Amino acid sequence: MSGDISHQKRALRAELRERRRNMTSSERTGATAKFAEHLAALTRRLNARSVAAYLPTTDEPNVRGFLAWAEKEGIRVLTPVSRDDGLLDWVVSTGDETEGQFGWPEPVGELLGPIAINDVDLIIVPAASVDRTGMRMGWGRGYFDRTLGSMEKCPPVYAVIFDSELVDSVPSEVHDKRVNGVVTPNAIVTF
Repeated sequence: MSGDISHQKRALRAELRERRRNMTSSERTGATAKFAEHLAALTRRLNARSVAAYLPTTDEPNVRGFLAWAEKEGIRVLTPVSRDDGLLDWVVSTGDETEGQFGWPEPVGELLGPIAINDVDLIIVPAASVDRTGMRMGWGRGYFDRTLGSMEKCPPVYAVIFDSELVDSVPSEVHDKRVNGVVTPNAIVTF
């Protein structure tokens, strides 16, 4: 059964990557502005003074406008650094980046360790897709599932996806974690 679910996930991820790659630059630019607007509204609504958020790859929803806004507003922003053991270290974002071990952007700065995320008020995660129950399907490396699964007290977690990636159901396994909501270019959806 698990092999079948893994195959379903791989097929769905490939389809979603292709859809994202086929987006026009104007679609991406419009979505980026809306992501920033919605994430700022969510941050204000939750009165978050500290957030953890991903640094987007080329194909992921671009949250850099939100990160710049948050830093300007004095909100403490932690961004992740991938570790070889499958965990994430965290760095207070300064805007300085380098290429990480998987070719992903990673922040430059003092490593705070995996438990630094325990002090944030809001977590913003990437996703390939999320279903209407909040089940998140990531890109297959498990970093955010492990992080969320290890937290004793987890603040609200929102995935950032494109509108068509909020679906009725996604294939899931026991280690997959749900999110509290999604942010898309057209909406903030709380489950």
